[in-house]
Amino acid sequence: MSKLQKEIQAQAKAQAAARKKAASAKNKAAKSKKAADKRAAQAATKAAAKVGAKVKTLRGKAASAKLTLSTAKSVAAAKAAEAAVLAKVDALSASLATKAEADLEKAAKAFEAKWKKQRAAANAKKVAAAKKKLAAKAKAVAKKAMDKAKAAEKKAATKAKAAEKKAAAKAKAAEKKAAAKAKAAEKKAAAKAKAAEKKAAAKAKKKAAPKKRKPAAKKAAPKKAVAKKKPAAKKRAAKKK
Repeated sequence: MSKLQKEIQAQAKAQAAARKKAASAKNKAAKSKKAADKRAAQAATKAAAKVGAKVKTLRGKAASAKLTLSTAKSVAAAKAAEAAVLAKVDALSASLATKAEADLEKAAKAFEAKWKKQRAAANAKKVAAAKKKLAAKAKAVAKKAMDKAKAAEKKAATKAKAAEKKAAAKAKAAEKKAAAKAKAAEKKAAAKAKAAEKKAAAKAKKKAAPKKRKPAAKKAAPKKAVAKKKPAAKKRAAKKK
């Protein structure tokens, strides 16, 4: 770029000199009116125009180079800005990723704590419900067992009372039977005693009565009758027993 600028400066000086020369030649030709001076003036003007065109070309090149340089600088600046933005984005992304990890860990811990708390509360409710249910069940079982025991006790008491009543009735019946038996035995003994007394009285009466003399044949007959009567008396005594 500096080389082109130097060339432009040199050509600009040459252009200024050519213009000065052309102006001088024009003045000279105008004064002298000579054909040679006129040709020299035209040649000087053409040379000045040629140098001017070259300067213009060089300036165009310089402008183009300047534009290219400016564009390159802009592109470089844009790329640098883009790189800076990308670097910032990457840094932000990394920072956000790190923060996200930290936040995730924090959120996970918070969620875990909350979840554990909720689960503990739910478990406590379940345990309380199960405890209540089991307590009610145990109470029902205890009541059933108590009712069963009471029923068994009542049944046993009723059975014992019935057995006692039966035993009392049996004892009473036995007592009554024993009393009846004793009474019967007493009555039998009295009857036996009475029979014995009657027999003894009859015997005594017979003994006390005077003996009649009868024929021998006739005496034998009563003896047989008496002998026959004795077993009958024994039979009556056996019946009374």
